[in-house]
Amino acid sequence: MSDDVLLNSPGVLHPDLDTRAKPAIPLPEGDGLDAHLRRSLLQQERAIGLKYGSHNIRTWPYTVVAVACLLAWISFFPLAIAGILPLWLGCALTSVFVAGGYVVSHEAMHSNLGRKGSRERFWNELTGQISTIPLILSFSLLKKMHLLHHLHTNDPDKDPDAIHCAPNWFMACVKSWLNRQPGPGGTAARWRRHVAEIDTPEAHSALRQTMMLQLAAMTFFFAMAWSGYAIEVALLWWLPRHIGLTYIHAVLSWPTHHPHNRTGRYDNTRVTRLPLGYVLSMGIDYHVIHHLYPHIPFHATRAAYREMKPLLEARGMDCSAQ
Repeated sequence: MSDDVLLNSPGVLHPDLDTRAKPAIPLPEGDGLDAHLRRSLLQQERAIGLKYGSHNIRTWPYTVVAVACLLAWISFFPLAIAGILPLWLGCALTSVFVAGGYVVSHEAMHSNLGRKGSRERFWNELTGQISTIPLILSFSLLKKMHLLHHLHTNDPDKDPDAIHCAPNWFMACVKSWLNRQPGPGGTAARWRRHVAEIDTPEAHSALRQTMMLQLAAMTFFFAMAWSGYAIEVALLWWLPRHIGLTYIHAVLSWPTHHPHNRTGRYDNTRVTRLPLGYVLSMGIDYHVIHHLYPHIPFHATRAAYREMKPLLEARGMDCSAQ
């Protein structure tokens, strides 16, 4: 299954394809929403989605941030070895870079930094590739898994993110760590199964790219340790990667889909209010907007939600959190 097929699937919407939206969730009898009113609500909703789409919103700062963070992170190693950068500070900043890097690459996964065939396409792909290096995961594989998530949201067998389902936030943190361990029940095994199900040259290539990236990272880890810098590489890459992945899974992914048991267009995710606030949660509070219109960049989801909220409430969505 190619990326184009995934992007053109019913559950993955962007400006040119949003007429393929799934039907709204069923509403009770006598709610007053006849077919005409439903169409009117959807038209208004789509107009707002297009208004805040990446084609109308500046997205070049994502590329600038990605390049700046990569260069800063690379500089941490010689600075820490020279005793200029405290390791605790480098660890904290790298953890932010890991979590933030996924959010930046996420925009590239949806081609929000440059559509295919546009002159910005090169920067879209470059941003995605460099943002996922600290994660030690290839952009191509992450993109395929994320598009599957949109296509099969909350499906326990087909959604790659369903593996993070947990009864509470603490268990989501625990499960994030356990899923990273080798074995048939871990993320790696599940992703290999999804790649086998997609069964295209592109999917198998994406898996090989991840294996090569991880081999290169492990070689670097061992070389640093052999040279006497095991603590430096542990605190500037290994530990921040795990902190960042836990943040991505337990803070950015789990709350927005909990309890992971609904698959409708308007109920497979929700609006939340995280104690971290809008900036630290990286706009994930309004995740419903992202699933409805993935072409809206994260930094524009709050504004889009505020305009769309009356329309969503008219459809029966619970918008009380925000």
